[in-house]
Amino acid sequence: MQFSFTNEIDRSMVKGLLKRHGVSKRLLSNIKFDGGQILVNGSEQNAIFRLAVGDIVTIVVPDEPDNEFLLPENLPLEIVFEDDHYLVVNKPAGMPSITGAVHPNGAMSNAVKGYITRQAYANQAVHIITRLDRDTSGLMFFAKHRYAHALMNMGSKYRESLQKRYFAIVDAKQVLSELTEFEKEAVSENLRQAGQPLPASGQIDLRIGRFDGSIIQRQVRFDEGSKSASTSFVCIDERNDYALLDIELHTGRTHQIRVHFSHLGFPLIGDDLYGGNHEVMSRQALHCHHLQFLHPFTDKMVDIELDMPEDMKQLLKK
Repeated sequence: MQFSFTNEIDRSMVKGLLKRHGVSKRLLSNIKFDGGQILVNGSEQNAIFRLAVGDIVTIVVPDEPDNEFLLPENLPLEIVFEDDHYLVVNKPAGMPSITGAVHPNGAMSNAVKGYITRQAYANQAVHIITRLDRDTSGLMFFAKHRYAHALMNMGSKYRESLQKRYFAIVDAKQVLSELTEFEKEAVSENLRQAGQPLPASGQIDLRIGRFDGSIIQRQVRFDEGSKSASTSFVCIDERNDYALLDIELHTGRTHQIRVHFSHLGFPLIGDDLYGGNHEVMSRQALHCHHLQFLHPFTDKMVDIELDMPEDMKQLLKK
């Protein structure tokens, strides 16, 4: 696979031009040591070669070998978008995004690895751009080669263009009995007076960090170990003491939606980790329904929308 760029700065080094086009140091190292090439106007050069304005730099990116530690599996895979560079799939609830030491199979990464193996793509590595919690359903975003992945890294204009929206079903009546006095004050200060119903829309800006003594659970906290987290929402339906929310993430903290709404007294239905009603639904009622990003190779916006899953539809009907 190869990509070409035109230099616009006189005496710029090749590595400077490539950096401006999102080629990371790691990718440049792969090109240098794994069988790739750097060509300037068709002649092979190194990364510190000085360029003239108008010079054409071409990188030949070596094919990525199989990852022997990721097992390919022939699992059902619903593809909602695919081109030469990116793959978007619909992850069902109950399936983890990635494998772990205890569970080396059964994840979306295994399913995607099985798919690219069967397709015999030149690049056999699985690059995850966005992931979802095990019991969250919806759109999951993959890159099909390392340059496509590098272009979507944090800090790039393409990553900044990435927008994800979620459907969530929460308790419409505020649940405050389990909150500490400090948390109750935060509820009042950050969204509305405690005991009030969920507003029609709002933005939650509360920092998130690890829950003391747990490697999984998170909580709202304001010490040095916490990170900024911002979530906005619109209530699009309300019935039977449930509220259906359309939520946009402005940051990507672990369990961000679940932590923010639980903290404010409106836990997600089915989310037993954060105080949700687990009797009416066996998993948290959370679904990534919208993905939008500026495509680095076409410079066009890609806009993907997915319907709400049947279990969440049935919950609203009940």
